[in-house]
Amino acid sequence: MFSTNNTYYFLLATIFSVLTFVLPSEGQLSATFYSTTCSNVSTIVRNSVQQALTSDSRIAASLTRLHFHDCFVDGCDGSILLDVGGNITQSEKTAAPNANSVRGFDVVDSIKSSLESSCPGVVSCADILALAAESSVSLSGGPSWTVLLGRRDSLTANQAGANTSIPSPFESLANITSKFSAVGLDTTDLVALSGAHTFGRAQCQFFSQRLFNFSGTGSPDPTLNSTYLATLQQNCPQNGSGSTLNNLDPSTPDTFDNNYFTNLLINMGLLQTDQELFSTNGSSTISIVNNFANNQSAFFETFAQSMINMGNISPLTGTQGEIRTDCKKVNGS
Repeated sequence: MFSTNNTYYFLLATIFSVLTFVLPSEGQLSATFYSTTCSNVSTIVRNSVQQALTSDSRIAASLTRLHFHDCFVDGCDGSILLDVGGNITQSEKTAAPNANSVRGFDVVDSIKSSLESSCPGVVSCADILALAAESSVSLSGGPSWTVLLGRRDSLTANQAGANTSIPSPFESLANITSKFSAVGLDTTDLVALSGAHTFGRAQCQFFSQRLFNFSGTGSPDPTLNSTYLATLQQNCPQNGSGSTLNNLDPSTPDTFDNNYFTNLLINMGLLQTDQELFSTNGSSTISIVNNFANNQSAFFETFAQSMINMGNISPLTGTQGEIRTDCKKVNGS
């Protein structure tokens, strides 16, 4: 039998263990993570992105893509920013999905420099990517959302992981879906996040396989609008430069809106993986595309939630990793 005192302490211990199990752990991300250590972090990031946009209309899409390509490789840990040096023998920057393609590193460095002046050693590079993506979308006419913070920066890069985990523009919808599923994102996240192709550019090399000899047929991709096809063939002639840039959304190339989805309805998705969302027979993605094409508010609301979901992929928290002072290299290297 328990004495009264023993019973009391037993109950306290039981309550504490239950609370420990159900309450968020200290390591989880939080909207107020920097409220006492760097309260103006969001303003500093937003002002830097706004400044960059005055001279580079592409930068909003580029910064959003950086966050995406970071999160899909070992989680949102800033590993995409690391250059070769010290213990980093291979950089994710030179992986196939990123080489001569991802950009915006100079803006990230500029943001980091401003933050180091205001609150040195406090804000991680991984969190800068998450904040810069939100600023980029909202400043381009898209939704705002509350960015959860508290990620720490990796000590390693994973080039092999970047080569295998980041969705490629040449893949089937089934492959892309499984890559999203592998990081805990579902079909709705897949369609919503693909909607980030409502702004930005793509090089010819990422879709030229659709223009002349699709899947070895000797003919263009039949799901490509014929008028749009003629324009793209002119921009990307056979044996032409694979690096020529094309607007992902030909209607409003620098505005974040739902035109990406209305384009899919008329077979004007630029990448194979864009058009597949609507043109894959029997796919559950079709009804989601239709919904977003007809209801921009629904797209914006879902996109914001999906960005939060993506930002939650395997962050380093607590004492894991570090807060880099220079986003390009591990501290002390």
